[in-house]
Amino acid sequence: MANVINYISNLAIPTIIVTIIFYGLKEKAKVFDTFLDGAKEGMEIVFKMFPTLLGIFLAVGMLRTSGLIDGIVNLITPFTDFLEIPSNILPLTVLRPISGSASMAVAVDIMQNYGVDTLTGIITSTIMGSTETTFYTIAIYTSAVGIKKTRGILIAALAADVAGMLASTVICRILS
Repeated sequence: MANVINYISNLAIPTIIVTIIFYGLKEKAKVFDTFLDGAKEGMEIVFKMFPTLLGIFLAVGMLRTSGLIDGIVNLITPFTDFLEIPSNILPLTVLRPISGSASMAVAVDIMQNYGVDTLTGIITSTIMGSTETTFYTIAIYTSAVGIKKTRGILIAALAADVAGMLASTVICRILS
């Protein structure tokens, strides 16, 4: 069965490409010219978003090395202890809106230390699936369409992240 799935997944992309080419030829479209126009437009978007991405990556690097994340974790620990949120997931809750790769590394570390079948491991994986790298996503989408005022978006997105993290904790506690 695994060989069949592997075979199908290896054929998926080439099949899609060939299907698009044949459809374009059937419709008498200039397939290669259309591809080049799309690639050119994609590169323009990348160049437009590059300064934003550079700023996000720089800010994430500064936050990680400055110790600010540890300070935030120490600051919110009394509140999360009151809510009975495991303190070992707090670095994940702070990093998740900021950096996908850093939060993935923290999640892997949590699961290696506490196990995937523990309450902490289950909460960790649920948080990873129910929240987003908010700052990165906002930076990408708003810079792609030219939105400059992001305060309202940021507040709503961070509120959604907090709700996702709290819901993950509560639901995992109820179900375990």
